[in-house]
Amino acid sequence: MDKILPGLAMLAVVAVVFVLLAVGWRNRLKRQSDVEQLPQVPAVPGEPTATAEGQYVATTTAGDWLDRIAVHGLGIRTNATLAVYPHGVLYERSGAPALYIPAASLSDVRQDSGMAGKFVEKHGLLVLAWTHGAHQLDTGFRTRRAADKDVLYQALQDLISSAPAAGATSGK
Repeated sequence: MDKILPGLAMLAVVAVVFVLLAVGWRNRLKRQSDVEQLPQVPAVPGEPTATAEGQYVATTTAGDWLDRIAVHGLGIRTNATLAVYPHGVLYERSGAPALYIPAASLSDVRQDSGMAGKFVEKHGLLVLAWTHGAHQLDTGFRTRRAADKDVLYQALQDLISSAPAAGATSGK
């Protein structure tokens, strides 16, 4: 009997923690309900200029590496393949919808050491800055092989420098 009560108390604490996590996630989804639907993935994207396997870390509000975007599956960390095309970037994510970012929406790429609960060595993450409607976003990706990071970084820099600026395409 003296082990049952502490066990039940611990179960109650765990249940309360899970309820609070669910309420917090639900409130985050409500706060971010103004984030528009994501761009459609091209049916036939063509041949990529660079590609690599790794981990999609998350999408956050630009400049706030802790403010994970929960809507549209953007807050789900998963294994992914990142492919750079002349028209944009495609994250093929396992267990989550694919994420396509048109080249005109891209504004910057940088190497960073962490975001939204994922921290690695200095310059271990590729962080892509982009505009989606009224939102400035950062999307993190960690390559599986270190050599792939430099190839992707260069391809992304080339794509951003050759694409029209995100604001220049808006008649929206």
